[in-house]
Amino acid sequence: MTDISMFIDGEYRNAKSGARFERRNPLDGSVATSAPAATPADAVLAVEAAHRAFAGWSQTGPNERRRLLLKAAHALEARAGAFVQAMARETGASALWAGFNVHLAAGILTEAASLTTQIAGEVIPSDVPGSLAMGVRQAAGVVVGIAPWNAPVILATRAIATPLACGNTVVLKGSELCPETHALIVEALSEAGLPQGTVNFVTNAPADAGAVVEAMVAHPAVRRVNFTGSTRVGRLIAQTCATHLKPAVLELGGKAPFVVLDDADIGAAVDAAIFGSFANSGQICMSTERIVVDNAVADEFVARFAARAQALPLGDPREGPVVLGSVVDMSTVKRCNALIDDALAKGAKLVCGGKAQNTLMPATVLDHVTPAMDIYREESFAPVKAVVRVNGVEEAVAIANDNEFGLSSAVFGRDVARAWNVAQRIEAGICHVNGPTVHDEAQMPFGGVKASGYGRFGGRAGVEAFTELRWITVQTTPRHYPF
Repeated sequence: MTDISMFIDGEYRNAKSGARFERRNPLDGSVATSAPAATPADAVLAVEAAHRAFAGWSQTGPNERRRLLLKAAHALEARAGAFVQAMARETGASALWAGFNVHLAAGILTEAASLTTQIAGEVIPSDVPGSLAMGVRQAAGVVVGIAPWNAPVILATRAIATPLACGNTVVLKGSELCPETHALIVEALSEAGLPQGTVNFVTNAPADAGAVVEAMVAHPAVRRVNFTGSTRVGRLIAQTCATHLKPAVLELGGKAPFVVLDDADIGAAVDAAIFGSFANSGQICMSTERIVVDNAVADEFVARFAARAQALPLGDPREGPVVLGSVVDMSTVKRCNALIDDALAKGAKLVCGGKAQNTLMPATVLDHVTPAMDIYREESFAPVKAVVRVNGVEEAVAIANDNEFGLSSAVFGRDVARAWNVAQRIEAGICHVNGPTVHDEAQMPFGGVKASGYGRFGGRAGVEAFTELRWITVQTTPRHYPF
């Protein structure tokens, strides 16, 4: 077990009440982490520390911000072993997934460092003679980042890196399911030498999450909120932000369609579908959830896909290398077992895998899934995948869009122009032609549509999200007034 602390105003602290909560390993129930159970008062202290630091950090030169963010990237990478151990204990993640998290998170910090000199505005022609009119981007203020457990290093780093690059100060609310993993990120940023109060970190017991978030969002110093997590919680965050008129970036649930056209390279499609479906046991917002395959190639695709799925190594990630580790908790197992039962009762065919008795869930493929089945619409967020067979492009597009979510998607076809046209018709913030649904790069505009949220992380889109665009004028000649 690891005892961790919060980090407020440059100091490691416990909650003022002294209360703590435990995160248990999903496989054996052993205590993985003990963390402070913050109250709303603790959260307010973190926001106030960030507010005090804002004046200095927002005026820090871009190259100094770049230098510190690059140091943070190196400090984070140096903790790769600690991240692997923490993620295995707290969420049951494989070493492969943890290592990928660290690699991409370091890239996110490096990309953020490159953005410090890209906080640019423009000169706008004015109708007033002698008026120099400018659109100027400036740091917004305190940014609250709320990160999930499933890609914990990537998503918590993303919640704070671009805001810092833009000159904002931040408060990271760690996930109740992986507080140590999130604490390691803050530890790396502290080691890099960011000024006191620039980065703050709070943890809370699950029952206190709503009150802690409400206290932070309500604080007048908080100017931006970003949240990555479920659509259910995202709606609550959006309501809270709306009440207090705080702009938010929300990246929520997904039900990513993977469309296999009749001219697809089946081998390449299977490779991409295996990766997109079963990386981190399907617990990724971009995970392939619905495989929409043309009947002309469906038999071959399903046979090859199932053979690959059955061969994926499954086991306790603390005991050796695996692809499929533990899912996050038994509620996932129970929910997915119910989805499997429902689908089979309504005519689906179980091709491989099946119901699980513990959090080591096997790769499971259900063929001949129809709209009558719960798994057709509900996000499994697990290694349980639905195959929907279609006839032709029009039905494929209709099925791909027949869902409330719209985060990631993919289309496979040898005729790239045809596949591109299909991609343009899919209602999702992200679509990859001849690539997997699970793909992320720090410089890309990442986000969804419909119930998958709004706003974008990454690159210039991230700069726009975490800065204020101000109109500033300078009158350079005498101005005429009507009276």
